[in-house]
Amino acid sequence: MYGMLITEQEKEEIVYLLKREMDEILFDLKNEHIEHIVKHAMEERYKILFALFKRVADHRDCMKYILPAGGVGRKS
Repeated sequence: MYGMLITEQEKEEIVYLLKREMDEILFDLKNEHIEHIVKHAMEERYKILFALFKRVADHRDCMKYILPAGGVGRKS
């Protein structure tokens, strides 16, 4: 386990970077031209980023980035 002391400004920058990266992944997951295996890897990366995001972001922001149970862009 690691601990880290950061300023409020640094925290906000981390939140911004994580949001930007997660938004990009969400956008790419909706692309029908990306293969399933690549999308699976992207979803795994998203889960890691979201776990980090939950540690520094506001609860309301976290709710916006929860993945649907079936995944993004999948047809039922």
